[in-house]
Amino acid sequence: MVICFLTDFGLQDDFVGTCHGVIARIAPDARVIDVTHGIPPTQVLQGALVLSSTLPYMPVGVHLAVVDPGVGGSRRPLAIADGDGRVFVGPDNGLLLPAAERAGITEVRELANPRYALETISRTFHGRDLFAPAAAHLANGVNVNELGPPLDPDALVRLDLPRPAFSDDRIDATMLYVDSFGNIALNLTRDDAERAGIVPGTRVELELAGERYYAVMARTFADARPGDVILYEDSYRNMSVAINRGNAASMLHASPGRPLRIRVLGPAAALR
Repeated sequence: MVICFLTDFGLQDDFVGTCHGVIARIAPDARVIDVTHGIPPTQVLQGALVLSSTLPYMPVGVHLAVVDPGVGGSRRPLAIADGDGRVFVGPDNGLLLPAAERAGITEVRELANPRYALETISRTFHGRDLFAPAAAHLANGVNVNELGPPLDPDALVRLDLPRPAFSDDRIDATMLYVDSFGNIALNLTRDDAERAGIVPGTRVELELAGERYYAVMARTFADARPGDVILYEDSYRNMSVAINRGNAASMLHASPGRPLRIRVLGPAAALR
C-alpha cells in the first residue's frame, strides 16, 4: 500500500523523518511518496489545493496530509474514505475536503481508537503521534471503520474557497499560492479567462494594492522575452502569473489570499 505524504513541516527539522520512522515501524512494507513538505507554515488553503491538484497523479492509497495550525485544540482528527478507495488522514480544518470530495465521500471517522495511535500523544505533534500511525495501520489493511466513531460529512469544517468576480472589462481574482519559482496561482481557470476575452496574446493590466503592472496572456514562457510578465495556464489548468526568468511573487509582493485585479487592455497580439 502507498502512503502519499504532504505537510508544511519543511525539511530543515526532524519532523518529516520522524513521521517516516513511525510509519516504517508499523508498516515496513508501505511505500511513502513525499508529495511536498514545502507548504508555507499554517497555510491550510494552499495545502488543500495542492493535495487536490496532485491527486489525479497519485496512486490509490492512503493520503496523509498535515497542515495543522489548530493542533492541540478542539479540531478533530479525521480519516475520510472516498469512492475511489482512497483514505485521507489529517485534521478537520478543511485541508482534506477538496481532495476527498473529488470522488465523493463514503465514510468519515474520527481518530479515537488508541490502538491505532502512539501510546503517548503530544499536544503539539499529532503528525507523529496520531496521523502517521493511523495512516500506517490503514496501509497494513486496517479498515477505516476501526479507527473511531463515524462523523457526518456535512459537519466537517470547510474552507472558504474564493471565487472570481467579473465585470465589463476586468476580473477580480485572488492569489491562491506561490510556488518556489515565484509563480502565482490564481483562482481562475482558462474558461474564466476566455469568458473575459483573455486569450493568448491579449494584453492585460494587473492591479495590486494600487500598483499596476502590464502583462500578456501567453501559451508558454517561450512566448515572452526574459523579464516580461505573463498570464498563463499552468500544469493544473489554473491561470497563473509569472515573469519569464524572474520572480513574479517578489515583484508583486504576493501572498496567498491577496486580491489581484486583471483588466483587459487590448485584443490579442501576434505571439512569437
